[in-house]
Amino acid sequence: SVQGEVRGNSPFGSIDPFFDRFFREFFGDFPQDRRRAQSIGSGVLIDERGHILTNEHVIHSAAEITVTFPDGYEATAKLVGADEATDLAVLKIESKKLPRAVSIGKSSDLMIGETVIAIGNPFGLAHTVTTGVVSATGRTVQGGDGRTYADFIQTDASINPGNSGGPLLNINGELIGINAAIYKSAEGIGFAIPIDKARKIYADLIVYGEVRHAWVGLQIDELDPETADSLKVKGSRGALVRRVFEKSPAGEAGMKGGDVITAIDGRKVESREDYAGIIAGYTAGSQMEFTLISGGAPKKVIVNAKKVPDNYPKILASSWLGVKTAKNSEKMAKKYGLGTVKGMVITEVLPKSAAKEAGLEEGDVIRSVNDAPIESEEDFGTALLSASQYRRVDMVLPRRRVGFPVSLKP
Repeated sequence: SVQGEVRGNSPFGSIDPFFDRFFREFFGDFPQDRRRAQSIGSGVLIDERGHILTNEHVIHSAAEITVTFPDGYEATAKLVGADEATDLAVLKIESKKLPRAVSIGKSSDLMIGETVIAIGNPFGLAHTVTTGVVSATGRTVQGGDGRTYADFIQTDASINPGNSGGPLLNINGELIGINAAIYKSAEGIGFAIPIDKARKIYADLIVYGEVRHAWVGLQIDELDPETADSLKVKGSRGALVRRVFEKSPAGEAGMKGGDVITAIDGRKVESREDYAGIIAGYTAGSQMEFTLISGGAPKKVIVNAKKVPDNYPKILASSWLGVKTAKNSEKMAKKYGLGTVKGMVITEVLPKSAAKEAGLEEGDVIRSVNDAPIESEEDFGTALLSASQYRRVDMVLPRRRVGFPVSLKP
């Protein structure tokens, strides 16, 4: 099991944070306290060097992390790196008493109906084993944190709070997925991150301490029937390329606005969410084959992904949302009367922009984007990059000391 201790305000005690919203729907808000709170989840040892793979939300904001093995041995773990976009994190423990690491399998050849085994600590009940079958692959699901995740394995093996971060195994005992969430509207449905996707992410986390997410330089939109008809695309399945950024990998590969993406490396792309979920599993330096409908004809191109440019978030904020921002400072606070509030200050709202239509104003402070707290330029960039994949931005702005929610659809 993986146990993270969070110090400060935490209303939900030992409940897995991924399910906070689920419990709020039924029980309302819990009273705040300032005691230490614990988050209990699961993890899996992936190599003999002591690296443990788990979910990012299990250890989010944890000041201390304790790992307990099946034989009762406990060790303090340090965080190697975490990635909110894919909900994965890597921990490391220094010990000479490590058990054998799990055998890594493949998720690309999973068959519907194949038997799978989920291991974890549901509701704090250590080392619980449940079995089921692969119900589907490539699923898109909205998690308890409000974010949309794509390309998940769906199983009927019971996955409950505390299972998060634990292994999903095949009948040979090989790791094929990382348990991540339950579908809150129904019982008996669980989801897991495919190991083929997870291993690319944890490799970056181990080497760099962060994920160098793949950037191809596309702005993607939904493909509606009218647009599909005008572009000579049969049906309305696919992701529409709205814009190709200059000097981007996609531009260098010859892609252009109006192209429709139908597959990436042979995996079907039927929506904007499919595209975002698949791309999230690639890192900088990856080579991808895009299957397109371009000018009414099928086409395949090879795209060599790069690292997200440092100035890309600012480009998105300006060209996509229509705002210019700066981190709150003493100068900004004095100019706009903000005090010590954390977040990104809007210094300009561009005319005829999504921000203008939503009523954003100069001097507003962006405190969160799609439930992700914004306290730095890095936070804003990461959240905005994720939001751009789904074409949805929900913000919270403090106005008159009250949270003021704003939704934008650029």
